[in-house]
Amino acid sequence: MKIIFMGTPDFAVDALKALHKAGHEIVLVVTQPDAPKGRSRLYLPSPVKEAALELGLEVFQPEKIKRSESVEVLKKYDADVFVVAAFGQILSKEILEMPKYGCINIHASLLPMYRGAAPIQWAILNDEKIAGVTIMQMDEGLDTGDMLLKGEVDIDIEDTADTLHDKLKVLGADLIVEALSKLEKGELKAVPQPEGPLFYAKMIKKEDGALDFNEDAHKLALKVRAYQSWPGTFAYLNGTYIKICKAEEVEATVEMPNTVILVEKDSFTIGCAKNALKVTMIKPQGKREMSVKDYLLGKKINIGDVLTKDEH
Repeated sequence: MKIIFMGTPDFAVDALKALHKAGHEIVLVVTQPDAPKGRSRLYLPSPVKEAALELGLEVFQPEKIKRSESVEVLKKYDADVFVVAAFGQILSKEILEMPKYGCINIHASLLPMYRGAAPIQWAILNDEKIAGVTIMQMDEGLDTGDMLLKGEVDIDIEDTADTLHDKLKVLGADLIVEALSKLEKGELKAVPQPEGPLFYAKMIKKEDGALDFNEDAHKLALKVRAYQSWPGTFAYLNGTYIKICKAEEVEATVEMPNTVILVEKDSFTIGCAKNALKVTMIKPQGKREMSVKDYLLGKKINIGDVLTKDEH
């Protein structure tokens, strides 16, 4: 099939490569403009742009895909289908209706649950045991189109947003190749999404990473796993900012939440509203990520030290 592929982050790269390997004619790759990244603020290409150039594919980077000049560019390629994977811009009705088979989206949840920007993080935050990918026919709503194909993966107890992301991007790549094969043969059945109250996976903000030890330890451990890359989970240890990179819930009777109740050679444990949070990996401000064992070689943490979600 003649495909215009639209995607931006690493999640979309496997799908692009899989479609190319499957022999589809990818006539154009559309991705977000280069953006400043890191402390250097250098303008760098998206992961999808890098992959497209490696494959020798033409790249288009519109600031606004809805603009008439962008629409005219898309029309020139006469694609059979547009494949969309975390592109980062909303498509107009005119674009959605342009290709013969419409626009097909790779969404990282088992729709209709977890429509929205952060389905992977919210699946972990809500302590789901299964996640998945839905290949869906796009419409003008936000992840509301008909479902075409689904696949599932288990969420293991050690999974973070990063590891679950990697499972789902591989699954998404496999499913989109299967979906397009079936689409050409007329073997895909479009299933409307059911109506009713659903959990919406709203965007994660930086401040969401603040840990409040007046909450249950189980909830905080889920946050540490869900926010591993962005925004990270953090607290203030005796007023000093510290990122908490790896932690787990442990059973404990706690009289005073927000305080260190145990220090061992490779961990420290913080009392919570229910049970406690055992921390084994941290990132002090301005330092690299390190084990608590290494941190304690040069710094002291004492029983009774206080951790808060803000400086005050």
